[in-house]
Amino acid sequence: MKPDAVKNKNSRTFGQRLARDWNLNKWKYIMILPVLVYLAFFCYKPMYGLVIAFKDYKLTRGIEGSAWSEPWYKWFESFVTDPYFPRILKNTFTISALTILFGFPAPIILALLINEVRNKTFKKSVQTITYMPYFISMVVMCGILNVFCKQEGLFAQLVGFFGGTGQNYLASPKYFRAIYVLSEIWQKIGWDSIIYLAALAGIDQEQYEAAKVDGANRFQQMLHITLPGLMPTIMILFILRMGNILNVGYEKVLLLYNPATYEVADVISTYTYRLSFPASGTPMYSKSTAIGLFNTLVNVVFLLITNAISRKSTESSLF
Repeated sequence: MKPDAVKNKNSRTFGQRLARDWNLNKWKYIMILPVLVYLAFFCYKPMYGLVIAFKDYKLTRGIEGSAWSEPWYKWFESFVTDPYFPRILKNTFTISALTILFGFPAPIILALLINEVRNKTFKKSVQTITYMPYFISMVVMCGILNVFCKQEGLFAQLVGFFGGTGQNYLASPKYFRAIYVLSEIWQKIGWDSIIYLAALAGIDQEQYEAAKVDGANRFQQMLHITLPGLMPTIMILFILRMGNILNVGYEKVLLLYNPATYEVADVISTYTYRLSFPASGTPMYSKSTAIGLFNTLVNVVFLLITNAISRKSTESSLF
């Protein structure tokens, strides 16, 4: 750009630059307007309700009419000093950590295995079969698990066939987490592998040809070409997963757990649900909102830490 053009560009006022940009990109702005309206009304406007966490909220008085808490951190303190706090925090981190430890690598491994298959018919069949569980409703899936895990259910019959003694596995605390994690992997492994298969398709095939010329076998090609090519995608998805470390799906836990398994199954989201919709007593909306805000802040901290570590170690990050 010529010096005079740069000078003229810098001399324009903000209004002039805005008008020029509008004339150049007005149809792009019009296309994105519905999305901005949606975000404003359904994502940002409801965030005003977070002030409930700092008020003694009464449903009959509304947000504006409810008095401010004394002290302002009253409900956060109530949560941290709650006798159930150690249990639900431990359960949340444990279930989330097990899901990440076993569930996060599963679609990566599946994508690598599918990528090595040369028979297109078999390849498509495996992909279809592994995708299907993702489209099963959570309620239906949990209903199936409840039936299979009963005293006379499929799992008990299989154990009995091999000489063991069947039982109601969902009523046993020592089996709940294993059932949760394995069913989570079964339901999502195929769907989550799609993005890795897409990333694999973007790897330069000439690298494989060069590796073959150098005498590398298929395992060595996967180790030195495929995995490095997947690493940016893996790290981005891992960062996003760590940003939801405390968001253990309450729907699934709520549908599977029972008083016998509260000790190992009760998590932050289900505890918050019971506070907001108690079987008896007054709903504690202020405390449940404070717990939700605490949950979000912890997730953000994990997101920032994981992102910083990834940026320094692999040069892949969200920002």
